[in-house]
Amino acid sequence: MARTSAMPSALSEVENTMNRINMHPGVQGLFVTMADESSGEYGALKTRVLFRDEESDVAMKRDQYSACCTALATQAKTATRDLDPTDELKFIRIRTKKVEIMIAPEKDYTLFCVQDPNAKA
Repeated sequence: MARTSAMPSALSEVENTMNRINMHPGVQGLFVTMADESSGEYGALKTRVLFRDEESDVAMKRDQYSACCTALATQAKTATRDLDPTDELKFIRIRTKKVEIMIAPEKDYTLFCVQDPNAKA
């Protein structure tokens, strides 16, 4: 991935955000994907995955979560743009019985958080 002067700033912002979110109760995992400037494709940022428990279901399925969430975010961005070219996707939240997935797309990266929806604050 080609690096630009904006990349270190984005990485610092990502690190700070991930550390802050990881302190919240119920967070099971955090993923970050960054756009490859040459292709515009998104790929998992090297080792920027945090888990509370490496043996958890989320940790064991890290590649599957990362791939599915990235595809979902890409399709949601496309659908938003197709519905209204002047609009922009800001946040996606999906809640199931077992997990809640939150996706926050930014210009240089997309942050994914998987948490237990039943965790007590």
